[in-house]
Amino acid sequence: MAASDFWNSKERAQEIIEKANSIKARLIPFTELESAFADAEILNELLEEESDLSTRRVAEIEAQAELATLEKRLAEFELLQFLSGEHDRANAFVTIHSGAGGTESCDWADMLFRMYRRWSERSGFAFEVVDLQEGDEVGIKSVTFKVIGEYAYGRLQTERGVHRLVRISPFDSNKRRHTSFASFDAVPELPDNIDIEIKESDITVDTFRSGGKGGQNVNKVETAVRIIHHPSGLVVACQLERSQAQNRATALKMLKAKLYQVEMDKKRADLERQYGEKGEIAWGNQIRSYVFQPYQMVKDHRTGVDTSNVQAVMDGDINMFIEAKLRGLKNTKGAAEDDL
Repeated sequence: MAASDFWNSKERAQEIIEKANSIKARLIPFTELESAFADAEILNELLEEESDLSTRRVAEIEAQAELATLEKRLAEFELLQFLSGEHDRANAFVTIHSGAGGTESCDWADMLFRMYRRWSERSGFAFEVVDLQEGDEVGIKSVTFKVIGEYAYGRLQTERGVHRLVRISPFDSNKRRHTSFASFDAVPELPDNIDIEIKESDITVDTFRSGGKGGQNVNKVETAVRIIHHPSGLVVACQLERSQAQNRATALKMLKAKLYQVEMDKKRADLERQYGEKGEIAWGNQIRSYVFQPYQMVKDHRTGVDTSNVQAVMDGDINMFIEAKLRGLKNTKGAAEDDL
């Protein structure tokens, strides 16, 4: 970076800067932890040499507090080591689709949308709605949004799959219990120089008016863009930007990200992560269940992590599930219990 010709190629320079920042993001916390551990060892030695009991008690309290802080920092650093995928540091494009259940599932998709919005806010990430289709009566049929922040994709890719809700329906006059489903998918925002070719002959571009509560530019002209990629069957849409050209560019970026994710999933040969093979959005394919009645429980079927604090989860407190998945925890209690 100190070379005299470093800025001769702006794109090359940007790549090197990003690589350097990525290395620093891992190296600096490591060296800081090393220094903190060295300080803790010195503190422990001084504590052992202290002969005055009252002074020793005060020092022990301070040492315990310091140790608790150090353990928390170490756990955070350890978690970052699991976010080592090629695009884990990238922003994320997220899509939520309502599934089987009609009005119930549209309402459930809307609830999930709010949950991830609150999680983004709590995590310090920026949040932009890209496209939203409202339900016929309530809720949403689908929504695509962008989460902006370091490691947004690395964290959110752990949430890919079908989410199941069990509750007494507020739309059922007989107060019966209903089961609803919605799917969650996340793809990384890729750099502009990513090598993915999209032929004009393979796509159909439609335009429509931005609108609804997800439209950032409700207007009387057709600025919103929908792109259909015929070879894969993928459909992307954007109504975030103020011009048709900008929406087209964003939609193409999302399409490239989805096509890239398809190829990555095929290479991994991991059925749980395969883009087009998460299964029908219905019973038997869920990664997590949210039970509101007759009891309260949110349980991740992959890791076995659960909590009875449903309200906190729906308010965006989902890091326990994300971190368990990143750490590779497995549910050892069997599938039969998961269906309860």
